Amino acid sequence: MSNAPASPQAGGGRASMKKELPERFKSYRHVWVFVELERGHVHSVSWELMGEGRKLADKLGVELAAVVMGGVDAGVREAAQESFAYGADVAYVVENPVLADYRNETYSKALTDLVNTHKPEILLLGATTLGRDLAGSVATTLLTGLTADCTELDVDADKSLAATRPTFGGSLLCTIYTLNFRPQMATVRPRVMQMPRRQDGRDGRIVPFDVDLREDDIITKLLRFVPDRDSNKSNLAYADIVVSGGMGLQSAENYQLVRQLASVLGAEYGCSRPLVQKGWVPAERQIGQTGKTIRPKLYIAAGISGAIQHRVGVDGADMIVAINTDRNAPIFDFAHLGIVTDAVRFLPALTEAFRKRLSPHSKDRLAG
Repeated sequence: MSNAPASPQAGGGRASMKKELPERFKSYRHVWVFVELERGHVHSVSWELMGEGRKLADKLGVELAAVVMGGVDAGVREAAQESFAYGADVAYVVENPVLADYRNETYSKALTDLVNTHKPEILLLGATTLGRDLAGSVATTLLTGLTADCTELDVDADKSLAATRPTFGGSLLCTIYTLNFRPQMATVRPRVMQMPRRQDGRDGRIVPFDVDLREDDIITKLLRFVPDRDSNKSNLAYADIVVSGGMGLQSAENYQLVRQLASVLGAEYGCSRPLVQKGWVPAERQIGQTGKTIRPKLYIAAGISGAIQHRVGVDGADMIVAINTDRNAPIFDFAHLGIVTDAVRFLPALTEAFRKRLSPHSKDRLAG
């Protein structure tokens, strides 16, 4: 019941690792995306995965399905209908009063029953708090493999799912296959995949699914819902502009230069992992493999070396500007614009230049 890592090189070596799919699993078809719906709102990672699922389904020549579950009159059918605009051909709808709020026991049973009935070959979930909790339980119950926090999904020559993720502390990328088990499951963090273009007017089939769930049989109970008071403090994943700092800033005091530039630009601010480890910046501001994944229009990295752990979190940025004293720093290998200088001296000048350009008395504004 394990996933097997493939060789990073294509060809016969990788193919020789694979085995013939057992006959009982050949009836598993189609690509599914679990649509994360909480309190009437769909998490955007669901639509990002729908775009990726569409590519996989087209390569396999199968249907793309959305899976939407929740309480009665909780926006389930509305979310199912919306899934068609993002590429779904069919939507499996599971409505039950017991599913009004997420609980691992209820959602795991509902999703497991649905999978055992309709047999998808690929099941994708967002690597959110909810998605990670649910994916692990469902994979364990179904006795199948699960590849977590993927950065790339593809279909191999033999039509099996090739799920790529960082490994060994982010120093390598490993492609993993679920060889003899179905469904093939993977989770992907928000903002790793590009949001697909919405196609209004697109339609599909809605398939209701009844699940045997009774509140009296459920051990866990929801007493009340308390919103996270800090949930809106950091919006790194969806910011258009992000300014970030690393160890090249030399001290916690100098990190304030990052915050000052972000304030002038109306941007979010972040950091690399060492600054969190030193306690200079809260963990919610970390960008990279073990932090947030971002896709801003502009990313300014000050004093960040750019190891693979950080790169996987920023690769989706439209423009990466790197500031570092080391002209051989890895970040210059993928930055769009590199500035070889001391960030501690350069940031105040850059902040002042933007402050003048963006002042209320100036007609100029930051482009884009």
